[in-house]
Amino acid sequence: MQYYYGSQMPLRVLDEAEFWKQQEAEHTVVMRELMTDLEESYVASLKRWQDVLETTHQQVIRYIESVNRSNYQLSHGLYKQVMELVSFCLQESVAFIQFCRQIKEESKAAADNTTACCHRPYR
Repeated sequence: MQYYYGSQMPLRVLDEAEFWKQQEAEHTVVMRELMTDLEESYVASLKRWQDVLETTHQQVIRYIESVNRSNYQLSHGLYKQVMELVSFCLQESVAFIQFCRQIKEESKAAADNTTACCHRPYR
């Protein structure tokens, strides 16, 4: 991200968060479709993650709308809320990545799926 956005920087940061929350939610679906034999506990967790990520995505969209309505003149309170949301988004993404790593390391379905486990060297 470039630093010359000036007063639009909060909007740019929210735009990036919106993109990644949408991507993460979509990846929960891709993983379930890609690994059709994925253990039920992981399938259920991926569905819960999808709901959580979609909820966060909608929250980010609401903040984008608030920033737009403020004509990029954020009050101290709104600025603080935006920063807290962005921090939350980052923490949530880290937790989701940890969960994905857990699937990669512990799931037999992931280990047996060459597309899901593309980290292996070619033989």
